[in-house]
Amino acid sequence: MLRQAMLAVSKSERAERVITTSPLTRDVVKRYVADDVGEVIRELAHEGLLVTVDHLGEEVTDRRQAEAAVREYLALLDRLPPGGDASVKLTALGLRLSEQVALDNAATICEAAAARGITVTLDAEEHDTIGGLHFVHATLRKEHPDVGIVVQAYLPDALERCEKLAGARVRLCKGAYTAPGAYSRPADVDRSFVRCLKILMAGTGYPMIATHDPRMIQIASTLAVLDGRDVNGFEYQMLYGVRPGEQRRLAGLGGQVRVYVPYGADWYAYLMRRLAERPRNLAFFLRSLLSRG
Repeated sequence: MLRQAMLAVSKSERAERVITTSPLTRDVVKRYVADDVGEVIRELAHEGLLVTVDHLGEEVTDRRQAEAAVREYLALLDRLPPGGDASVKLTALGLRLSEQVALDNAATICEAAAARGITVTLDAEEHDTIGGLHFVHATLRKEHPDVGIVVQAYLPDALERCEKLAGARVRLCKGAYTAPGAYSRPADVDRSFVRCLKILMAGTGYPMIATHDPRMIQIASTLAVLDGRDVNGFEYQMLYGVRPGEQRRLAGLGGQVRVYVPYGADWYAYLMRRLAERPRNLAFFLRSLLSRG
């Protein structure tokens, strides 16, 4: 119920006004959202960590907003090192306007990224956008075979999605949204995650294991050995500001670890979803605010 409440808060304009204007919020937000994204990229690279960077913003309502998002990503590409990745939400590129608008804008970003040795991963969003996400991804792969996609384990068709994504770069996560008929109990989401993980690790694509759950990390590591994947055959992904010590530990063991770095002023919905994923995140957020009061 707490998760449902937090997700509802993420869509509340009133709550957004209260939280984003609080003088206590800024320092807490900086833990999870890059203030100076260029500096954060350099610091993570110095620690031997890879990055995928997301310019925050979604659900645009007109073409000008979508075009502005494209320009922001094109500028971002110049700041990413070779081997970097850009995480893109299709609703920021106009998916709510039409699939074709989002496809054209995503293709522009993919072309520019390929010229710089950078990959692009299409983020998963609300359940009603998943069909459009997979259409855009499948179309883009014809010209850009390394474009990645996110599969959310909380959705009941996640396993089927993974089975159809042979040869693709797939980021597997538990999911930070809600949907009719979706798994809601943590144990059910975990079981779905493991089923998907087995398919991806045994397949021909490139799994990107996006979790902070120690059990899922251990299962991924075990499957990599059983399926004969070396350290270059998959990667772990974790959020900026969450379990940084574990990120460095895995990298120190020789694993590929990519940190998801969000930046930009439109951070509210992103942060509320992160807090909804784990109650301990919410407890930390509230303690941080109180300690600065």
